Amino acid sequence: MLASKRILLIIGGGIAAYKSLDLIRRLKGLGAEVTPVLTRAAEEFVTPLSVAALAGAPVHRDLFDLTTEAEMGHIQLSRSADLIVVAPATADLMAKMAQGHANDLASTLLLATDTPVLIAPAMNVRMWEHPATQRNIAQLKSDGIRFVGPDAGEMACGEFGAGRMAEVPDILMAAETYFEAGVLQGKRIIVTSGPTHEPIDPVRYIANRSSGAQGTAIAAALAALGAEVVFVTGPADVPPPPHVEVVRVETAAQMKEAVESALPADAAVFAAAVADWRVASASASKIKKKDGALPVLEFSENPDILAGVSQMAQGRPKLVVGFAAETDDVVAHATAKRERKGCDWIVANDVRPETGIMGGSENAVVLISGDGAESWPRMGKGAVAEKLAARIAEALVQ
Repeated sequence: MLASKRILLIIGGGIAAYKSLDLIRRLKGLGAEVTPVLTRAAEEFVTPLSVAALAGAPVHRDLFDLTTEAEMGHIQLSRSADLIVVAPATADLMAKMAQGHANDLASTLLLATDTPVLIAPAMNVRMWEHPATQRNIAQLKSDGIRFVGPDAGEMACGEFGAGRMAEVPDILMAAETYFEAGVLQGKRIIVTSGPTHEPIDPVRYIANRSSGAQGTAIAAALAALGAEVVFVTGPADVPPPPHVEVVRVETAAQMKEAVESALPADAAVFAAAVADWRVASASASKIKKKDGALPVLEFSENPDILAGVSQMAQGRPKLVVGFAAETDDVVAHATAKRERKGCDWIVANDVRPETGIMGGSENAVVLISGDGAESWPRMGKGAVAEKLAARIAEALVQ
């Protein structure tokens, strides 16, 4: 997918710049043409000679390089690529991008370009979490900048948290995903998301702790690849993504009906946190509190939507993906769930409160399939969605 593609690689000044050498090597190995740009700070971590040798092309460093300007002006350089990749994207470089600064070659190229931009942020966890950086991230995303990572883990400074640059294979996959836009054209995919609310009475309900952020991100990533997405969502905290058919539901029974109505489909991704039980006879009026008397609630089991679709005798989607939110023995429980439900894949995660995953902005998942368990590094939910969407595309388009 990257063969003959022209990649303008901007290398920012951070310790993660050493990964850019491997990124260049792998891009070249996939047949891409790489034009490297080094910031002054990046030269403190990697040398222009090593970058040029791997890229097989001269390194661009200065905004007012007379030779370069005579042969190819910086405006032309900014628009001659099929994709601009910034790796690592430092907090400083992201701030320049968000505010429209153009005081060096890298920032000028990014301001002057009409080419899509993919960035791989890398910085200290406190810098990543700082309100100023978060404001810049929001601005860049609204400007259409694509992100890959960052991952969470131990950093060169000795701290632990979000801010590690995404690994090279994930950056490559994100780049390939951009060029695969439309690869799922003509494919119909159902995605469920959010919690369900099972009423106890008109003002009270049973629900799971789900924001709907991961399911929403998955629907958006699949739509970006050209799929026709039917997005069946419970009462989520986040708004549904654009360019999808939205079906809003409240209860598990309503979600089951909506999913069945959306069939047939090429794939179904069940990311919703469906309540396992409902009150057998919900009260039509508010249950009043009485001193010394507790209400007695009789429960019934909700329909198993994942198992029902996975075990369909006719019209089953080619690929059925379930989710498993676990608090212990994640892989063992998720593997057993996959076998019990009959789905093709299970995306499992650890949702103990101390992980911060349930309701948070990051996820760390294990993909369970017939080939075994594959652990993915902790990353933003958008990055998880893009990686899963790419896998789904591989499974459906072969």
